Formats: sequence, C-alpha cells, structure tokens
Amino acid sequence: MFLLTRRSGEAASIRQQQAWLLLVGALAVHVVDEAVTDFLGFYNPLVLTIRSRIPWFPMPTFTFGVWLAGLGVLVLVLAFLAPAVRRGAVAMGLASWVLSAIMFMNGLGHLAGSVYFQRWLPGATSAPLLLAASLLLARTTLERRRSDLAALRRAV
Repeated sequence: MFLLTRRSGEAASIRQQQAWLLLVGALAVHVVDEAVTDFLGFYNPLVLTIRSRIPWFPMPTFTFGVWLAGLGVLVLVLAFLAPAVRRGAVAMGLASWVLSAIMFMNGLGHLAGSVYFQRWLPGATSAPLLLAASLLLARTTLERRRSDLAALRRAV
C-alpha cells in the first residue's frame, strides 16, 4: 500500500512540475508575442495617460531592453525553480497558486483589453495559452495538495 501511495504522490509531483514548466513556456511565448507586436508602444502611453489623471498610479514605464531583459530573467528563474516544485518545497505550493493567478489575470487582461479597445492588443494572440496553462497549473497544484493530504491521512 505504501508503494502505491508513493507512486501516486510521485505522479502528482511530476504532473505539477510539468504544468509549471508548461506555464513558464507559455510565458516565454507570450513575451515573444509582446515583443514582436510592440507591446510597449501600447503600454507606455497608456500608463502615462493614466498617471496624468491619477498621479499615484504605481505602474512603471519601460525601455525595450530593460523590459525584455527583466522578463527573460523572470522566465529563467521560474524555469530553474521547477525541481523545487517537484520536490514539494513548502513555498512552491504557494508560488504555484500565485503564478497561476497572475498569469491567468495577465491573459484575461489582454483579451478583455482587446474587447475594451476594440482592437487586437499586443500579446493577445498568446493570451489563451496563458489562460489554459495557468488553469492546468492550478488544477495540478490542487491535485498535488489532495494527494499529499491523503498520504498524510493514511500514514496516521
């Protein structure tokens, strides 16, 4: 019985790690999508317009190099965290939920913004990929949590 439980837990950890890496890959595709469709040409003027009306608005403007380098580093760091996701490091469960939520909102924002502005916004092409991958990570994180709790109950 212990071997079956261990295999089930291992399978859940592998699925969560794969979902994490899929979302990281979706983010990388999204960054490329934004870069080639001039996301900053839309984003920076929007932020400046909002700041002119709401001076405390906290969103920064970016130059292309800084923006691309920052997102590139983010993608690499997230990819390097995949082994910690598989091991089940305590913070990685929370990180999975947070990353999933942020990427879901990012994808939703691109699509909702396209409806609001009545044009296809930069980054909207890859937004459905972010939505699907973030939902998959949320689902596998929940399954992992349930698997871990079931194993704890059986051990007691």
